[in-house]
Amino acid sequence: MLTDPDAAVADADGADEAVLAEEARFHADRWTDFLSAAKQRVSRRDSLEVQGTLTHVAGLVLEASGIRTSVGTQCLIGIKPSDSVLAEVVGFAHNNAFLMPAGDIQGLTRGARVTPLVPYSAQLVLGDRPDPSVAEASSDIGLLQLPLGDGLLGRVVDAHGFPMDGAGPLRGVTAKPLDRKPLNAMERDPVRVPLDTGVKTINALLTVGRGQRLGLFAGSGVGKSVLMGMMARYTQADVIVVGLIGERGREVKEFIEDILGDEGRARSVVVAAPADAPPLLRMQGAAYASAVAEHFRNKGQHVLLLMDSLTRYAMAQREIALAIGEPPATKGYPPSCFARLAQLVERSGNGLNGVGSITAFYTVLSEGDDQQDPIADAARAILDGHIVLTRKLAEAGHYPAIDIQQSASRVMHNVVSKDHFELARHFRAIYGRYEQGRDLVQIGAYVSGSDPGMDKAIQLNPGMAAFLQQDMHTGATLAASVEGMVGSFQAGRTP
Repeated sequence: MLTDPDAAVADADGADEAVLAEEARFHADRWTDFLSAAKQRVSRRDSLEVQGTLTHVAGLVLEASGIRTSVGTQCLIGIKPSDSVLAEVVGFAHNNAFLMPAGDIQGLTRGARVTPLVPYSAQLVLGDRPDPSVAEASSDIGLLQLPLGDGLLGRVVDAHGFPMDGAGPLRGVTAKPLDRKPLNAMERDPVRVPLDTGVKTINALLTVGRGQRLGLFAGSGVGKSVLMGMMARYTQADVIVVGLIGERGREVKEFIEDILGDEGRARSVVVAAPADAPPLLRMQGAAYASAVAEHFRNKGQHVLLLMDSLTRYAMAQREIALAIGEPPATKGYPPSCFARLAQLVERSGNGLNGVGSITAFYTVLSEGDDQQDPIADAARAILDGHIVLTRKLAEAGHYPAIDIQQSASRVMHNVVSKDHFELARHFRAIYGRYEQGRDLVQIGAYVSGSDPGMDKAIQLNPGMAAFLQQDMHTGATLAASVEGMVGSFQAGRTP
């Protein structure tokens, strides 16, 4: 069979055009894919990865070169991610950065990589150690993010937000950066509403206002933890946030199980950074507890923040500041310690435009029962009142060992009625009159009738002393406390 030459040429030309068209479509698809991938890379907000090198380790301080990042940035230091140590940038000198570790630095070697962290995703479940392989892209490279949310209620976590209570991972929480920006003082509501703490002495004589910041000044072993537990159980607040900073590890479990109890723990969040934690974690634990309290305050809830102790927080800052070369000032505390105290305390208080509140109690350890300790003196100046617990009362079996003569609430006159305020002032005057002549009475040198004021104080003292004592397992409402104070003026009657 003969084939038409012209038809064969036409068929060949058509086949070539089909092949060329197919090749053109293939190359077009490849270019489309390439441009799409390039567009995605360009639209990502990832910063270029900046790495430094560990050059020097001296005590608590790690020094790295070749890295430029901001103070507060979280970094991983190590050859492998699995063996890396978490650290935070705390200062600079020349071209080097100073970092404080958040864990054991055993095994670190000279030349280890220092890499800023990318925040980790934590939308549904938090509690497991972060995995660098699942890091998400973010513009907030290196910023500390910790879990916040209603899932923290009833839980005990460490300074990183990891559960310590063995109750499984956290649920209903989201990782958010710690907001350290201060609130505008003019947008805060003044303290005008009384707060029932469940403690007679405080309710009646040192009335606390909602949004007030007070200090519990005490030496060791005079009952400050028990007093904090009483307030945690009986205070009229929506949420209790407890920060156990720098205290003995044994006290953490005892405070939760024996002092806080099931009733107090159900509405509480406990952040624990024991004494053996690095100074960076002790400071981070205090900041985290404040952030948790702020989270609930911003939701319109009334929060009671109990932090034990402000002194350990200052000591942690002292360790860091001295390690990076800041000169010491009063009793070895660098100036930054006092600035940090004010920054931490000012985070509590009433919320913006009357939305929510944080009423805070900070314990302050008085070394050797010295009320003029520099941290105690600085705390007294920046707080809205102070409650002093004395060893003399504790040794006499007087609990809570509150010395009403040395204690004061600076907002009491704004939150109670005039009659209540005058009654409390009269109570303190009579009680103080007896304390002035106590020694004469005890040695029998006082002659009855020589001083009518002293005679009245001696007559009323048994009832007043009984009123000032309270069992740790018994709460007293604000109204009952005032009524008991009135009854204490009757000689021989126990309220």
